[in-house]
Amino acid sequence: MNTDTCKKESTARIQVCSHVQISLAIDQSLSVVSAFLCFFRLSLPLSAFISVNLCSSVVPKMPSRLNYRLLIALLLLVISAAVAIVRERRPSFLRPDLRLYAYVGNSRDATVSVVDLIRLGTIATIPVGPAPSGLRAHPTLDQVWGVSTEGGYAFVIDAPTGRVEYRIPVGASPFAVDFSPDGRLAYVAASGSASLVAIDCRTGHIVGRARTGRRPWLARVTPDGKQILVPIRDDSTLEIFDASTLAHEATIGVASHPEQVVVLPDNSIAFVSATGSNEISAVDLRKHTLISNLRLSGAPVALLLKPDGGELYVSMPDSHGLEIIDTWRTEISDSMLLGSAPAAGTMTADASLVYISDAQANSVTPIAMAARRMLSPISTGRHPGPCALDPSGDLLLVANEDSNDLAVIRVRTQSLITMIPVGSRPTSLAIKLF
Repeated sequence: MNTDTCKKESTARIQVCSHVQISLAIDQSLSVVSAFLCFFRLSLPLSAFISVNLCSSVVPKMPSRLNYRLLIALLLLVISAAVAIVRERRPSFLRPDLRLYAYVGNSRDATVSVVDLIRLGTIATIPVGPAPSGLRAHPTLDQVWGVSTEGGYAFVIDAPTGRVEYRIPVGASPFAVDFSPDGRLAYVAASGSASLVAIDCRTGHIVGRARTGRRPWLARVTPDGKQILVPIRDDSTLEIFDASTLAHEATIGVASHPEQVVVLPDNSIAFVSATGSNEISAVDLRKHTLISNLRLSGAPVALLLKPDGGELYVSMPDSHGLEIIDTWRTEISDSMLLGSAPAAGTMTADASLVYISDAQANSVTPIAMAARRMLSPISTGRHPGPCALDPSGDLLLVANEDSNDLAVIRVRTQSLITMIPVGSRPTSLAIKLF
């Protein structure tokens, strides 16, 4: 083989290795085809079917027709692999003109990390203020809301630009934000100021304010948008306000130190977690009375209500378990032992799978709820906390507070895809499609 021919073969090898695009750099000559197949012999199992003599210094003459058949087969294989990779990384529902971002609140460095869930990487870090928490994607606008607990304000991130659009003073020590069903108003309770505010989401202006009891924990809007429920931690009460006027409607005594609250879809009953007495209080929202206090085996942390409202799942790190409440009968119907310290959680849209993060085991546990059966735990980073599913249910995200990263898990295979570095001590998480 002369010098010119060797140079051609070397050039072809370099092109194939550097670009990994087989359709390019194909020459009609037998020498280039031989070099091309030599590359694949080193990298693909199909090389077992290719003659050993193809990469030798002396290339035997082979029918041109056979070479093209092999070349076409290899091209189809690589194209199929490329399509599979693209489909694996891109959620099935996502059009090319849409973006899918995760927003991670980093409580220690006063920032929000923006993670592109298609590229699987952090694309921006937004300074928002001290101790960001309570991140929520707005239901209708291209916004992500949160609060600065130490700064005493709510902040609004414009999703397309990644800039903080508003900082709205709401009072000392806010922890969370909630929206009216139509997305027109946001509600924030300020624990240190004993106050409740309503904010116009388009203008960022406060349009209503009310006084509350001592240390209101958060504001929760009922599904019909007519009432605001506020657990008052130091008074051990649940206060009810009119959503349109913020007029006070009722105060109902509940178990000690209430914090979280969920409401049935028909707006009939609210369930309030009480960390001071290890109980769940069931409150009749129509009669404004306490139905019962349900005794738990440990301090409640996360409340996960099925979409149909039929069951409420309560995680308890102290007792290493999950209590299941029959909401129609307002009684505890079952319990499960989960792991070391089950804490935050989320569930699929059909409620077939519940995911609970375990802060001590450094994993998240899937639970098939119909069978009350735990599946194999999925490893995450250190001290996993808040978790969320993307809108399609394809990806599960888990923020790891001690390892400062975001675990991305493929739901279909129940396997970890990657770990994405974020800021220091991520404690809140929201996902926005726009």
